[in-house]
Amino acid sequence: MRFSKLFTKTLRTAPKDEAARGAQFLLRAGYIHKELAGIYDYLPLGLRVLENIKKIIREELNEIGCQEVLMSSLQNPEPWQKTDRWDIEKMDIWFRTQLAAGGELGLAPTHEEPMTNMLKSYVSSYKDLPIYVYQFQTKFRNELRAKSGIMRTREFLMKDLYSYSTDEESHDKFYHEAEKAYKRIYDRLGIGGDTFQTFASGGVFSKYSHEFQTITEVGEDTIYFNEDKSVVLNEEVLNDEVLQDLGVKREELKSARAAEVGNIFTLREKYSAPLDLAFNDKDGGRKTVFMGCYGIGVSRVMGVIAEKLADDKGLVWPENVAPYKYYLVNIGDEGTKLAEKLYKGHEEDTLYDDRDLRPGEKFADAELLGIPYRIVVSDRNLEKGIIEVTNRATGETRELPAKDFSLSNLHS
Repeated sequence: MRFSKLFTKTLRTAPKDEAARGAQFLLRAGYIHKELAGIYDYLPLGLRVLENIKKIIREELNEIGCQEVLMSSLQNPEPWQKTDRWDIEKMDIWFRTQLAAGGELGLAPTHEEPMTNMLKSYVSSYKDLPIYVYQFQTKFRNELRAKSGIMRTREFLMKDLYSYSTDEESHDKFYHEAEKAYKRIYDRLGIGGDTFQTFASGGVFSKYSHEFQTITEVGEDTIYFNEDKSVVLNEEVLNDEVLQDLGVKREELKSARAAEVGNIFTLREKYSAPLDLAFNDKDGGRKTVFMGCYGIGVSRVMGVIAEKLADDKGLVWPENVAPYKYYLVNIGDEGTKLAEKLYKGHEEDTLYDDRDLRPGEKFADAELLGIPYRIVVSDRNLEKGIIEVTNRATGETRELPAKDFSLSNLHS
């Protein structure tokens, strides 16, 4: 992509109504555009980041046998009424809309009910199970207060996975596979070192659920952990009974602010029973399907990565997440000639800053946008026979021989 053709503009000052540093940089760098509090648009750069995050998640889930679907955002009230979650007094985050022909629909805050209701058409025997289905879907939640940019919004992109098993034993096997897949996902997203599987409340489903929490100052949660972080728990379950269960003492624990980047729940028959999702077992008996759910807020993760890894100059994207791998800068006539040659064939992984601007402005935008490698091709450096390559994350600049230089063999 040529910067001169890119649909975005960078801003030199931070928006006044955004407190979180990551959100400020995302807006200044032209990754997102703010419509209202808690409602954002994703511009070309931001959309590429979202798609890269989705790609990583999709690859890891497919590897453990999951299949992707896409459900409707508009919700039929009937399944939700059967699980007692349609009542606005009991679940106050609903957005509702009226049909022109009469009647009311909802905008999905999650998809346990419609996914389970749909499976009634496809599950009749134990031979039809297990089923592991997921989607990337826009969710709507009427949050009282939106904050921290795209980390807490009223409309957001979520990956929600649902597992349907014959019994608890087979569910547990998949649950552990999902745990490991989540850890691989966060490693590939560049935040694995500060993201921990955390004991949290299981609510009405089970004694515990698990969250994945990333340590960051702008996080909304407080987590507690022992010295080697082998035991991590959310503040909501910090009590004597839980400490005894986990074999730790209160005085052994330290605390930190953290942001939730995923969660996994054992649902048991919470939704399958009222929606009558059942199957005939090997003996001909009728059994209710055993369920689990596994969520990752894709846009939320993008916000956490931006916040967690940014420095005082701008965003710092990991290679797997960045919208482009290279930020190519041309300076001078000879520099432009060579930059054009280098760019050819690398349009997909390179943002070529071909704008007629001073070098300092281009360098400032390179730091703001956070693309992993800045390649500077200038007349002055070519006279010395070199090309400068700067690593955005470390700040290290290497001077490489201009002769036979190409982006293809940069890391070979």
